[in-house]
Amino acid sequence: MTAVDTRSGVAGGVGTGGGGSGSGGEPVRFPPRPRTPLGHVIMNVVLLGLLGAAIWSIIDLKINLATMIDGIDYAIAFLRRVVPLDFPPVQEILVMVGQTLAIVVCATVLSVLLSVPVALLAARNTTINSVTRGGARVIIVVARALPELILAMFFLRIFGLGALAGILALGLHSVGMVGKLYADAIEELEPGPREALRATGATGLQQLTGAILPRLGPALVATALHRFDINLRGSVILGFVGVGGIGLELAGALNTMNYRRGLALAMILLVICLVTELLSGLIRTALLGRASVRRSPLAWVRRLRDRADRASGGWVRGSAGSVAPGAAAGSGGRISPPWNAERVGRTLSYLLTAIVIGASLAGAQITPEQLAGGLQQALHVSSLYLPPGLGGIGDKLFAAMVETVQMGLAGTLIGLVTAIPIGVLAARNVAPRPGIATFCRVIIVGVRAFPDLIIAICIVVITGLGPVAGALALSFGAVGFLSKIIADSIEETDVAVQEAVRSTGGGGLQVFGAATLRQAAPSVVAHVMHQLDVNVRGATNLGVVGAGGIGYYMTNANRVLNYQVVTSCMIMILVVILAIEALAIWVRRRVS
Repeated sequence: MTAVDTRSGVAGGVGTGGGGSGSGGEPVRFPPRPRTPLGHVIMNVVLLGLLGAAIWSIIDLKINLATMIDGIDYAIAFLRRVVPLDFPPVQEILVMVGQTLAIVVCATVLSVLLSVPVALLAARNTTINSVTRGGARVIIVVARALPELILAMFFLRIFGLGALAGILALGLHSVGMVGKLYADAIEELEPGPREALRATGATGLQQLTGAILPRLGPALVATALHRFDINLRGSVILGFVGVGGIGLELAGALNTMNYRRGLALAMILLVICLVTELLSGLIRTALLGRASVRRSPLAWVRRLRDRADRASGGWVRGSAGSVAPGAAAGSGGRISPPWNAERVGRTLSYLLTAIVIGASLAGAQITPEQLAGGLQQALHVSSLYLPPGLGGIGDKLFAAMVETVQMGLAGTLIGLVTAIPIGVLAARNVAPRPGIATFCRVIIVGVRAFPDLIIAICIVVITGLGPVAGALALSFGAVGFLSKIIADSIEETDVAVQEAVRSTGGGGLQVFGAATLRQAAPSVVAHVMHQLDVNVRGATNLGVVGAGGIGYYMTNANRVLNYQVVTSCMIMILVVILAIEALAIWVRRRVS
């Protein structure tokens, strides 16, 4: 029998041997409950505040079940009007798709070319000093914060209609993501190979080309392919401000209320997005999967030598006379790797990439005259945007900015609530049957293929103009991302922790709540904050199709040549996005 003194937190044992007493018969003192760090308390308060703000946004925007039910009748009537869809001729489809792909490929290549040097300066282990690292990080943050729609409107005034404005807008905006991922990948490299080259007297450039860039190959390509998928979706919205491709044709059809043609173009775009995501996903998996099996920084050297040793006739390895087995010095041994299947495949991939880039440059139809003319009037066009002005509608602009944040908050919360069951069932270690997990994974891939803009257009047509369409479109996009993150986070949890809870008699729900969910929660919270950042930036773009927010006023101001109001909108967007991104970074660091 044990008596507990609740006042002193002391437990005493009664009975033979002292029971709960110490060796001297003294009562046992339980250790005090550890205090929650102040930083975690503040983080929890911030997260609860964001949750409350998201709930308030849903209520204030009048996103409710009644609104959804009322929209069903409009949706049915709308579908009756647009069926059958009006697809353009095949030749026109090929031209539009070719223009879009040319813009996206060129923009992605531009982002890679710009991101590599920025990442080298931003990475801690390759930068020159702390000043250059800070400057490179600022460039990355600003590039992410400026939506591609704003950049496209600016470059269209400089270079005129065509592909160049879209390429520059998408390419510069992509530096924010691509540069950050490249910098993180560089910082995660093992220092061994670089130190080995430095010990031989290699220069900084030789260390870069021999020990850093070659080992980044898979990550560079995988990130570029992922950004290609994002740019393909982003290129559509640029059509609404005059950038060529399928987005321009889609905007023209919707502006003339030719919904049969507009939805037909949207379906074509959906198929393109789905096909490219599947192909790029397969390539990324192959690249990263092959890279992940390397067990040491110098494993690639050993594999190269093993292949050389197995090659018939052998080949000379070193420049100092080291000869591979099977090849005598002076017997005509080769000084390059043999043309085996791997080398042939790698060379063909390089050749195919060069052909695609060359064809894209030709399809973009960028002329030196266009570049020269645009650069000459760049200073004059920039002066039109200064100084910033409110145009007598400052109160409306501030209210629209709040509405934009509300759209991002509401879209993130709705997307998270919808994604939780899909993501949980998509996790193979939690799903009741493997078939259910596979089915949910297929749903995730299908949802991710839908561009937010297409969803927003459909909802605007059904429910009318306003922020409801924007919030629902953002929530649809968030479902695809967050459900995948939830599924992946659950699958990556430590099985030993789950077995420990199960060994104490815990049931399935107890194991899931106490072990699986608690392990996956930090990663999910971090990615939810990232999605909020993405949704607020995306909400500024959706205003171009009448989905409300600051983007609606900014687009209208640009159309009536009120550039000073456009600048004010840009500043407001930049400040809000930077603040949200800083908050997201702080939360992600706390939960990691």
